[in-house]
Formats: sequence, structure tokens, C-alpha cells
Amino acid sequence: MPLNQPVDLPSLSDARALARKEVEDPELQALPGPPKRQRTLAAVLMLLTMVASCAMGWSLRSEVQYAVSSSFPIAIGELASLEPSSLTPNQYVVARGLLGTAGAVRYARPFEGDSFRLQPVAGTARVWVEIRVPEGMEGPRFVPPSEFTGRLVPLSKAGLRLSGVTRSVVQQTGQTIAPDAWVLVDGASPRASRWAIALVVLFAFFAVWNGVSIIRILRPIR
Repeated sequence: MPLNQPVDLPSLSDARALARKEVEDPELQALPGPPKRQRTLAAVLMLLTMVASCAMGWSLRSEVQYAVSSSFPIAIGELASLEPSSLTPNQYVVARGLLGTAGAVRYARPFEGDSFRLQPVAGTARVWVEIRVPEGMEGPRFVPPSEFTGRLVPLSKAGLRLSGVTRSVVQQTGQTIAPDAWVLVDGASPRASRWAIALVVLFAFFAVWNGVSIIRILRPIR
């Protein structure tokens, strides 16, 4: 075909008629509509995932606050003489004290060979200490330390790792921990809590991704 030969193009009215014919095609009209039920189910599952991600991230807020706090411990002296009302939560501290045995419990955590003890400070029922017992040292050979360096926080805000300890104390010893009790988690430094930052970022990504996906699924198709 010569390059300069004109090409016959359909008129605007012909193009509109062709488009109308395709829209009114009975075969196209016979096709099933979008799967609304599946879309709704997917949106509900994504919404639940988004809510769960937000809840998990919110539950780690105390850990994140501690992870970004000062890495230099503050000396607070004897634990038995502490007045909880004057304390600042989520501090990295160094303190001294003798541990009592009334109400003390021992427990383990998954994927950790060491065990843990939660013991009250002798002379007060409002300050407790969690200590780590090296694997194989549990028993009469283990002597609890009298100086501790770690995280000082209200027991009610200690996070997921200590969420069930209060109930364990009541069940195993019959002793009730005061609602305003504090706990010093020996060995827990701000640097060791940075895993919480990574988890919060991951949960935030899940929440945003699911939120965007819900909008895309429920957005009307044009």
C-alpha cells in the first residue's frame, strides 16, 4: 500500500454504534457479576488483621518507650526504702536490695533455656524483682543477687512478658500483689528492648497494607 494513500476511518456515529452494540451484547450480559460475597469476606478478614495489628502495636508502646530511653542506669539506692509514688516509670536503674521468699514464683519462657524468678523485696510488698536463673543453676546452688540493673516499671504496665505473672503468684502462693506494685526486671536494658521497635514497625506496615487493600477492594469498579 502506498504511504500517501488515505485510510478510511469510521465516523464518530459508527464508533458510538459499535460501542453500544458491544455493551448490549447478550453474551457479555450473561457473564456473572463481580464476586461480592468473596470481596466482602476478604475485606472483613483484612479489617480484622488491621485491628489486630494495631492492638499488638499498641500493647508494645511501653516497650518502645523504654527502648528509646537513656542507656545509662540511674542509681536509686535501696529498693526497700523506695516510695513508688515518687518513681518515674520505664527507667533504666541500678539498685540494691535483699529478696524475700513469700510469694516468690519460678517460671520459664518458650525458646529460652534459663528460668526466671519473681520475688518481692524484703521489707516491702510494693516492689518486686524478676531475676534470670542460668540453665542448670536452679536449686540450692543458686544465690540471688543483691544488686540489680534493669528496667523499673509498674507491674501493670510491664508488657506481654509479665502479663500473666500476677495471676501465677496468686495461684501458686495464694499471695496477692498490690495493684500499685512495681517490678525491676534485672538485666533488661533499653538496647535489649529494641526488638519491640521492629515489631511495631512490622505491625504498622500490616495495618497500612490491609487498610489500602480494603479501599481497593471496596472501591466501585468504573
